[in-house]
Amino acid sequence: MKKILLLFILLGLISCEEVIEVDLNESEPKLVIEASINLLNDGTSYAYVKITRTYPYFDVEVPYVSNAEVRITDDLGVVFPFDYLENGKYEGDLMPEMGRVYNLEVVLDGETFTGSQQLYSVANLDFVEQNNEGGFSGEDIELKAFFTDPEGVQNFYFFEGLSDKGDSRDAFWDNFFDGNVFFGFYSNEDISSGDEVVFNLFGVDVAFYNFMFTLLQQTGANNNGPFETQPATVRGNIINETNSEDFPLGYFRISEVSTLSYIVE
Repeated sequence: MKKILLLFILLGLISCEEVIEVDLNESEPKLVIEASINLLNDGTSYAYVKITRTYPYFDVEVPYVSNAEVRITDDLGVVFPFDYLENGKYEGDLMPEMGRVYNLEVVLDGETFTGSQQLYSVANLDFVEQNNEGGFSGEDIELKAFFTDPEGVQNFYFFEGLSDKGDSRDAFWDNFFDGNVFFGFYSNEDISSGDEVVFNLFGVDVAFYNFMFTLLQQTGANNNGPFETQPATVRGNIINETNSEDFPLGYFRISEVSTLSYIVE
């Protein structure tokens, strides 16, 4: 009798199963423009503009934009055209100079998007300190990449720690460490001896600091990129000249960059 009763209960549970379709609200796709000019340690530069559109959370294909006209013009009237390569990325040959103003222009589907920026200097990354007893377990590897902040000058920084095991990002300014030695922090529970971690320190302005700080607060510093889907819209410094209400996401940044590669011991 007990076996029969159990069978009826199981059949009842199975018959009550129902597939629930979740209808997620989807907003209209927005344009995302990530424009960066980086002046590297070795005196070379890397200038690119990546253009995509936002897409639903469960989609796996990124909608890259390949038909835009992209150029940057400096305050002397020199025009630097950008050519499309792949995956939404346009690259140009541009060596930024301190004190110059650079104007980004993206023309797409009858609309014009613009932004202006200058080059910001950065302190050099000097050395990396490793701690093998970090984290809650006391067994995680923690890395600190140190630099010396220039005294008497207000500086804002964007910091990256990049590894195959995971990336870390942070934004900070020298309000509490002006003229002193400071560090960017990297830790990952999967990191181990022999792994390479590349540290990048970018000089940025206060507007980019506020922009990136807000993004990292929303998405977390340890992710695949700061321009993923956020719970709230964070506006950058690029505007839509044709329709101001339909502004793009992303940012136009020009930075001096200090890079330091470290092999975990």
